[in-house]
Amino acid sequence: MLNVDHVHKSYPLGGLFSGGRKSVLHDVSFECSRGECLGIIGESGSGKSTLGRLILGMERPDQGTISLEGKSVLNSKVRRGRISAVFQDYKSSINPFFTVEEAIMEPLRLQKKNPEGNSDSLKLDVLLSQVGLDSSYRTRYPHELSGGEVQRVCIARAISTEPQCIVLDEAISSLDVSVQTQVLHVLKELKEIYQLTYIFITHDIQAAAYICDRVVIFREGRIEEMVPIQQLRTVKSEYARKLLDHLITF
Repeated sequence: MLNVDHVHKSYPLGGLFSGGRKSVLHDVSFECSRGECLGIIGESGSGKSTLGRLILGMERPDQGTISLEGKSVLNSKVRRGRISAVFQDYKSSINPFFTVEEAIMEPLRLQKKNPEGNSDSLKLDVLLSQVGLDSSYRTRYPHELSGGEVQRVCIARAISTEPQCIVLDEAISSLDVSVQTQVLHVLKELKEIYQLTYIFITHDIQAAAYICDRVVIFREGRIEEMVPIQQLRTVKSEYARKLLDHLITF
């Protein structure tokens, strides 16, 4: 369903006119099937978040293609309503002047997909319920919520258009450990309800083991290894073994 094909990405070094470039992604290729959760694991600076931005169409690869159902994600019409995201910094992910209702329903209103009236209200209540919040949260503002509650609102907003794919970029790393477990449980339930495809970018190996079907191990912008989650402890490359040992004991 999601296809990343021979993708390269680099950025200018020392300013736009310096002439030099730093390569961040090197010939990255993989496929992610409908309903699959694919984990992207790597050290800081390995290119994980850059890959996430490319999948979301926020940036353009230097070479290669990224497609959803055979159509390029660079086309905004392909992305609209089909690819969503939940980011690490939930504090800046929601307009502080929006109520929870306004924040969740914003994607639908931008697409003009939701009818006004009772069905609009029912949709909101269903979304809140699915992320473990009740209807009393409708009129609250982000500053009135805990970090975990704000991230639940972000998740509800991400699923409001019933997308095919959600990019989760370190989506739980800023939360307390107990809240992380709750949010992971919500994500796992939603994945089954909507048959969602997740690209789960993380440095948390325990979280990946809980929610992912396969993991891609990144090393300096390259895919070092790709394994089913059940075989995570039997990775072949020395780098992958050292990285996983470090993350498990971190």
